[in-house]
Amino acid sequence: MTALATVIDTFGSDLLARYGDRLLPSQRHALTAMQHCRTALSARLQVQCTDCGSRRFVPHSCGHRSCPHCQHHESEQWLQRQLARQVPAAYFLVTFTLPAELRSVAWAHQRCVYDAMLRASWETLRSFSQNDPRLKGTPGAIAVLHTHSRRLDYHPHVHVVMPAAAIDAKRRLWRTKQTLGKSPYLFSHQALAKVFRAKLLAALAEARIPVPRHPAKWIVDCKHVGTGAKALAYLGRYLYRGVIREKDILACRDGQVTFRYQDSTTKRWKTRTLPGADFLWLLLRHVLPRRFRRARNFGFLHPNSKRLLRLVQLLLKVNLAAATAWFRPRPTLTCHACGGSMHVIATRLPPAQAGPDHPPAGASGCMAM
Repeated sequence: MTALATVIDTFGSDLLARYGDRLLPSQRHALTAMQHCRTALSARLQVQCTDCGSRRFVPHSCGHRSCPHCQHHESEQWLQRQLARQVPAAYFLVTFTLPAELRSVAWAHQRCVYDAMLRASWETLRSFSQNDPRLKGTPGAIAVLHTHSRRLDYHPHVHVVMPAAAIDAKRRLWRTKQTLGKSPYLFSHQALAKVFRAKLLAALAEARIPVPRHPAKWIVDCKHVGTGAKALAYLGRYLYRGVIREKDILACRDGQVTFRYQDSTTKRWKTRTLPGADFLWLLLRHVLPRRFRRARNFGFLHPNSKRLLRLVQLLLKVNLAAATAWFRPRPTLTCHACGGSMHVIATRLPPAQAGPDHPPAGASGCMAM
């Protein structure tokens, strides 16, 4: 395993020389944050043991959502909130993929295109649910934007986890879609693709974004995922912690970086080797615009849909509103001397020289030749 900060230290100058004119401010900020995360260059916090009173300094984490070190707690919080909102119905994972011909448009207009993809995905599923003879109501959905493939190439797509259920507010009815004796089925993926294509192109036209020639047939995948728990766990894995785990960075030597990924078809692990600067550029392409919300809830799963939430609770006798307030305390630090809990007494202290509590960023070793 190789620390990402080590890779940035080694190849950061090469990255700036090769791609500096193409880096966005958000990407430069992410690069600096990940390079300094929990190193001697980061600010420190001071903690004190509640039992023995011993004190020590701890380097701050950067807190950036692209950093593999950070926001594990936030990711777990999000996942547990979604799991607490599960309803008694079959769940499906619907994936809306942007054609390769439109990726350059998405890159040039990231905030607008990403937002349009999320909205078009939801509007497509809502229209299908309202027109479906077995549902005839408003569905609930959890949508997450991904911009990467397993090989970390630029590949914008939207994953939507939704139950095969809908709420009819006018008739106060809860309906689910079941296919007895057959494999679970939600909607035709071909029909979904046609409607998604029309809605997204209309949104881009309204925003006056020029669209190049593209295929007539787009790709939408719709598959049954049981209770939805595993699908939500998969989405939460890349929600706050970047697109690669440090344990998947296998080697950093001779000017190149090797990482592993799992092939989506064969489920086998493969490796990919790139020059260090190209590897960093590959990661930075997946840094989202500042304050852009990657995950969104829609329909009766939206936190502000209080009327629908109350109606679902009444009909199903479940408390979905309580899930929106679900909270788990952040894990505390443990005292090295006695094993007691430590509490923070000072934050944002100036960085210190590298020492036992502050190992230098290049401690794990990475040779560029």
